[in-house]
Amino acid sequence: MSTDEGSEHERPDPPEGGVPGGPGTNRSDAPTGGGPGGGGGGERLARWFSGRIGGFLVPAAAAFLAFLVGGVVVLATGHNPLGAYKAIFEGTGLNVASYFSEDSRQSAWGDLQQTLIVFTPLVLGAIAVAFAFRCGMFNIGGQGQYLVGLFAALYVGVNFDGLAAPLHILLASVAAVAAGAIWGGIAGFLKAAVGAHEVITTIMLNWIAVFGGQYLFELGGPLQGANPSVPRSETVVESAQLPEFPGSTGLQPLHIGVLVAVSALAVYYVILNRTTLGYGVRAVGFNPEAARYGGIPVGRNYFLALAISGAFAGLGGAMDVLGWKFTVATNDIQVSDVGFIGIAVALLGRNKAVGIFFAALLFAALRTGTSTRQLDAETFPPELAGNLSTMIQALIILFVGAELLIVYIWGARRRFRPAGPVRIQPGLKQ
Repeated sequence: MSTDEGSEHERPDPPEGGVPGGPGTNRSDAPTGGGPGGGGGGERLARWFSGRIGGFLVPAAAAFLAFLVGGVVVLATGHNPLGAYKAIFEGTGLNVASYFSEDSRQSAWGDLQQTLIVFTPLVLGAIAVAFAFRCGMFNIGGQGQYLVGLFAALYVGVNFDGLAAPLHILLASVAAVAAGAIWGGIAGFLKAAVGAHEVITTIMLNWIAVFGGQYLFELGGPLQGANPSVPRSETVVESAQLPEFPGSTGLQPLHIGVLVAVSALAVYYVILNRTTLGYGVRAVGFNPEAARYGGIPVGRNYFLALAISGAFAGLGGAMDVLGWKFTVATNDIQVSDVGFIGIAVALLGRNKAVGIFFAALLFAALRTGTSTRQLDAETFPPELAGNLSTMIQALIILFVGAELLIVYIWGARRRFRPAGPVRIQPGLKQ
C-alpha cells in the first residue's frame, strides 16, 4: 500500500527541487493545468486535504460524524444520546470542571489515570503503524510486535531477580524493543529481499505471536507460573515494575510509562524530520523508484522502517506488562487488540506526532468512559457501551478513509462531464 493512499504524508524536500543525485523534480515543472491530462481541481483538493487546515478539519469532521451516527444509535435504543455522551465524558477524567469540586475530584483523578494507562500503549502502537506508513507500507503487524515485546519484557521481569530497579526496568524494556524490532524486521527483510507484501507477512506474524504466546503460558507451557491449574505466567518482580506517577491512587495507579509514550512521539518526529534516516524513509514512501534513482537504498529503508515500527510496538508491550499487568494469561493474549486500535489511531492522527497524541487520547477516553463500571444503567446500558465504543471507532476509520473517495471523485469528474458543442473551424481557401 502506498502512502499516497491513506493519511497525510509529507513529501521530502530534496535540494534543488529533486532527489539527491537525480534529475530535478520541482513541482513547478509538472503539468498542473485542468486539461484532459491534468488534474488541476483534483490536485488542488488533494493539496487542501494534505495541508494544515485539511489535516485538522478532516479528522475533526470524521470524529464529529462518527459521534453523530453513534448518537442516532443511542436514540434508537430509547436513551438520550446527550445524556449518554455526558456520562461517558465524565467517566474519562477529562472533565476539567470535576477537579474544582471536592466530591468529584478524587473520582475524576482515578478515571484520568485509567485513561492515560490505556493511552500509553495506543500511542506506541500508533507510532508503529505511522512510521511504516511514511515509508509506503501498511504495518498490520503491530499486534504481534506488541505481544512479542510483552513476552520478552515479562521474561526479563520475572527472572533476574536481585538487579537494581532502574537496571532491571531498562533491561526488560530493551528486551521488548529488540523483540519487537526483530518481529517487524522479519517482514521488512522479506519485502526487501523477495518483495513479499508486508500486509500478508505481518498478518501471519500476528498469528504466530498469538499462538506462540498461548503455547508459552498454557497448562504445562515453558513459561507457565507455579500454579499448575492456571494458564498464567509468574508475576513480574518488584524491581522490574515501573514506578508510579506521583499522586497516583487506586488499584491500577498511573505509571511513568505515559512519559515514555509522550517521549516516543518526540523521538518519532525527530527521526522522520531531522535525520538522514527519516529523509530516506519519506523519500521511499513518496516514490520508491525516484528514491532508488537518487541513490537511496530502498530495500534497506523497508527493513529499517518495519524494524523501527516493531521496536515502538514492542515498547508498548513492555509498558503494559511492567506498568500494570505484571502477569499474562492465555485469555489476555486472545482479547488483546492494542495493535489493531493503533491502526485507527494512526489514521485519525494522519501519521503526525501531534495528531497521534490527540487521537490516542480520544480512543483511550472512549474505552475508559464506556467501561461497565462507569455508566449508570438508566443512562445507557453498560453492556451496550462497549459496542458503542467499537462502532464509533469503526465509523471514524470509515469517514477518514472517505477522504480518498472524495479526492478520486473530484479528480475524475471530468470523465462524466457532458461534452460541449464542437466548434467547427472553417476550411482555408486554396
